[in-house]
Amino acid sequence: MSILHNIFFFIVAIGVLVTFHEFGHYWVARKLGVKVLRFSVGFGRPLISWRRKNDVDQVEYLIAAIPLGGYVKMLDEREGKVPEHEIERAFNRQPVANRALIVAAGPAFNFILAVVFYWLVFIIGTTAQRPLLGDPEAGSIAEQAGFLNRDEILAVGEANVRSWNAFRIALIDQGLDGGQLEVQVRDVDGFEQTRWLQLGDTKVLEDETDIVAKLGFEMWRPQLPPEIGGVVENGSAEQAGLLPGDIVRFIDGEPVNDWIEIVEKVRDSPNNSLRVTVDRGDQRVDFDVTPASKEQANEVIGYIGAYQNIPDEVRDQMLVEIRYGIFEAIPKAAVKTWDMSLLTLRVLWKMVTGEASLNNISGPITIAQYAGVTATIGFTTFVGFLAIISVSLGVLNLLPIPMLDGGHLLYYLIETIKGGPVSETFELRGQQIGVMILALLMMIALFNDFQRLLQ
Repeated sequence: MSILHNIFFFIVAIGVLVTFHEFGHYWVARKLGVKVLRFSVGFGRPLISWRRKNDVDQVEYLIAAIPLGGYVKMLDEREGKVPEHEIERAFNRQPVANRALIVAAGPAFNFILAVVFYWLVFIIGTTAQRPLLGDPEAGSIAEQAGFLNRDEILAVGEANVRSWNAFRIALIDQGLDGGQLEVQVRDVDGFEQTRWLQLGDTKVLEDETDIVAKLGFEMWRPQLPPEIGGVVENGSAEQAGLLPGDIVRFIDGEPVNDWIEIVEKVRDSPNNSLRVTVDRGDQRVDFDVTPASKEQANEVIGYIGAYQNIPDEVRDQMLVEIRYGIFEAIPKAAVKTWDMSLLTLRVLWKMVTGEASLNNISGPITIAQYAGVTATIGFTTFVGFLAIISVSLGVLNLLPIPMLDGGHLLYYLIETIKGGPVSETFELRGQQIGVMILALLMMIALFNDFQRLLQ
């Protein structure tokens, strides 16, 4: 996947989310009679600028060169002289409640946008991996809890589960505080059972290890013959000459009995050449295949860009389609947005208290990679990614950090309590602290990004 591909969809994602966030400030400000001077998507040098002919206020709309944010500039006596006849339309002259509404509208619109995105995902529908378990890792928390091969997860704590990804999120959400966690499963015979995960003092986010692997869970994989169902364009398998229908018999002279053995051998050999022997019709042919490498669950693994041939009946066991009606999806989307917002806040708090690793913070490079990957997978996956980022932007902007919307709301709360605005000196010191906090967070995020790239 090209860097330009990732950058393009990163700009699309940030552009959509920032525009909607700033539109919240803009729309509420104008509804409350505040004069808006400029609506900018991006910072820095303007690339495109225009004004609407029928707009009495002649608001300047522009797209700027640095696509990492935006702003809405309003008439304000603190930023320049205001004509006498427009003083009442200045932002600083508004009642504290109106100013708070204008500031809070940005994050609020991010949450509204997340609800819309989740609603779209739910009505379009997605095909997801069914939460079926394989044999748990020996000695793991999952094995000690009695989980068995072909257990299907139904619920984790109070969260219902329908997909493998939902299982992962529920483990983080319900297990963030450790202790004992109730898990409802349907066993291989169709009976519903309760398993108890004894998390104890386990900190599920103390590092970047996937929570599912940390607890010893394995995804169920059927035992299938080692037949190649297809190859990815320009992948290692295609470049070596492997074709759909090839049946792998040996790797480096060792016999291969099922597809899992291929996966394990390839995973353990990133960037190392493998001698692969296949049956192609009546012929036995040898190929030299060098697996590419990628990071997964804090581990570098190999992959060749080949996928197995899965019979339809097995595929139906492994996959589940999740779709809701137009009206049924509305409350589900709202609940999903609420749950993800609370989870984001809890994870942030765990980072502050040291119970979650700062390695979980991602910066623009990682976000760009996810934007590119999700866009490649499909429209609904990309929209789901946008929903998650929109929730994150909403939550982060409400944090009581000066320079963010939440910092301004904190000032307004103090103003309401003391009966007057905070002093210019207090606000200036707050801005300095806010800049330092945001700069530190950005440095941590970029450090994590570059560390992942190097790995």
